[in-house]
Amino acid sequence: MALSTATAEAPSLPPTVEDRAVRATLACVARHGLAKTTFDDVAREAGCARATLYRYFGGKRQLVRMTVAREAARIAAAVRDAADAEPTFEGAVVAMIVRAARELRDNEALQFLFAFEPELVFPHVTFDAGNRFLVGAGSAVAPALERFLPADRTDRAGEWLARVVLTHALSPSSPIDLTDEAAARALVRELVLPGLRASESHVGG
Repeated sequence: MALSTATAEAPSLPPTVEDRAVRATLACVARHGLAKTTFDDVAREAGCARATLYRYFGGKRQLVRMTVAREAARIAAAVRDAADAEPTFEGAVVAMIVRAARELRDNEALQFLFAFEPELVFPHVTFDAGNRFLVGAGSAVAPALERFLPADRTDRAGEWLARVVLTHALSPSSPIDLTDEAAARALVRELVLPGLRASESHVGG
């Protein structure tokens, strides 16, 4: 006998302490900024005892590192998923750029930092630290390009896409809105694809 939809679906698991802490940290930073967010603020927002958070994270620094890592992994997965839904190389590249730009735009915590605490963000995304960040971001989204590029070129291509998005995200006066698909496609066709096409394989189109 066939199972009903209700019984066939796996039950959703309740959020873990880590999940609640990450969400609470993002919410607090979006309201107060990172400098003014305290461990107590996060505990109250997460509905956890302060001692519980200390057992899991040890302090604010470790909590922030966990939050950054978890949020970066979530965004990278969203960008890869957007690309996977597209059948062509151009479509995948456009989808990746648009999704990444929208994730940055809609991240209220990150937007607060850009606007009011840029000194806490810029050291990590510029100069040597910025290069390391871009290499890591490129590697995280590179699997989405494996259908179209040789394996030894995907990381470099991913890094280039990350650089394009970050450059526009950090430029409030940028004339190109990468959250708009038409604008992103025009940029991809004019400036992004010419470089990437040189290493495109015969797969895709």
